[in-house]
Amino acid sequence: MMWEFLILSVLSLYFFYRQATANFDFFEKRGIPYDKPFPVFGSLKNVTLRKRSFFHAVLDLYNKHKGGIYGIFMQSTPAYLIRDPEILRLITVKEFEHFMNHRNIFGESAHDLFSNSIISMKNAKWKDMRSTLSPAFTGSKLRHMFQLMNHVADDSAKYLHKLQLEGDQEGVELDLKNYATCFTNDVIASTAFGLQVNSFEQKDNTFYKLGKKATTVTWKTTLRFTLFIYCRGLMKLLGIEIFDKSLTDYFRNLVLDAMKYRLEHNVRRPDMVNLLLEARGLLPSDSPKSHNREWSDTEMIAQCFIFFFAGFETVATLICFAAHELMENPEVQEKLYEEVKDVSEQLESEQVTYETLQSMKYLDMVVSETLRKWPVSISSDRVCTKDFTFEVDGKRIEIKEGEFVFIPIAGLHRDPQYYPNPEKFDPARFSTENKDKIKPFTYIPFNEGPRSCIASRFALLEAKAILYYLIRDFRIAASKKTVIPLELSTNGGFQLAPKHGFWLKLISRNKK
Repeated sequence: MMWEFLILSVLSLYFFYRQATANFDFFEKRGIPYDKPFPVFGSLKNVTLRKRSFFHAVLDLYNKHKGGIYGIFMQSTPAYLIRDPEILRLITVKEFEHFMNHRNIFGESAHDLFSNSIISMKNAKWKDMRSTLSPAFTGSKLRHMFQLMNHVADDSAKYLHKLQLEGDQEGVELDLKNYATCFTNDVIASTAFGLQVNSFEQKDNTFYKLGKKATTVTWKTTLRFTLFIYCRGLMKLLGIEIFDKSLTDYFRNLVLDAMKYRLEHNVRRPDMVNLLLEARGLLPSDSPKSHNREWSDTEMIAQCFIFFFAGFETVATLICFAAHELMENPEVQEKLYEEVKDVSEQLESEQVTYETLQSMKYLDMVVSETLRKWPVSISSDRVCTKDFTFEVDGKRIEIKEGEFVFIPIAGLHRDPQYYPNPEKFDPARFSTENKDKIKPFTYIPFNEGPRSCIASRFALLEAKAILYYLIRDFRIAASKKTVIPLELSTNGGFQLAPKHGFWLKLISRNKK
């Protein structure tokens, strides 16, 4: 009996190994240089085993080869890592119809919110949802949303002043990430859901707690995502969703209740719930419909959910990296302060406006350079929907339907060929004189082409608003817990996060 068990175990391991390594000769057959994969883990073994951050793993893969294309493996699935900006132009813009969709590693479900979000939608359905949501992010709508956003930014500044008065008069020491997520949480609550919450004063509010739960990487979330990747059928059979059911149920009830209340009480606000009511024809709209598709409740709720899920963490991370770089580069901080001070004096105690914030060139340069050095979207991908042939490095390459390409955003942004001394934080790269010299498709923090981030302008506006108040009222300095240079965490999964937090000291500029 023991021998039979042993033989069965050996055979099972053998067949598992054969299945896990079946595609490992994929690029060798095609004559394409590639990273030698490790069974089960592919090219990301050190990320899975938490020995390397995903950010640095992408840089490693990008720098292993100097040609235009390089083969890597996501687990056992081959992927074409594209290094040539001209090939990226083809894939994301010129030949977009061949590469319209993202890879959906979690599968499809009629009830799952992530699967029904605009990030996961495909083909004509994605096009229709894109046109449905686009009116929310026009200049006129952003002006209205900025009023809500600016109110939160002003509250956040008042909170910091309160901490200053209550604590050490030499300055406020804090992990800025907690502060930044309170800000992004309250902005999204207001601009997407019409909720008025103050997470600075009430950190135990449900909206904030669920946001932290959804975006915090733990062993449980890692296990859940891994099971969805490898055992999707089993998870579907067991009725398990990608995100915890208590989280998704909360958002379902929140959106549906908000819609019902607004219709019953004729309430209109410049936010996403209002837009979804317009899309369903339940409220009059200024934007003509470009399609006749009827969206389900789940599809409507999913867009609010992904707006929250994506915006909560990524914008907060952008704010924190910008603040850390300003601390490390006091000459940059001082130059930004001069611009902020001039604008503040011109406003004569009035609140900053959408137009004024958009006109601040050096602030835009600082945010752009932050996204260059620390892109919150470390990588992206596209799935081939129609066979596509092109030439790179003197070779004819054919990508077939169903295969996918990997876009190493972090690698392009840190390539000294495009950005000399890439480790240096230098906003001058994005000055009026220099930004036109940047090679197209080497700076893609929000991706490129029709599938670029629909909320990129909103995210930039949000980050600039909080940085304006932060720099206007405080000087950012190192605290006792600050780590220079930043060391990235290997426990953050695919997120960009420092190992020891974003500890900083904020010193009031108004101190006597």
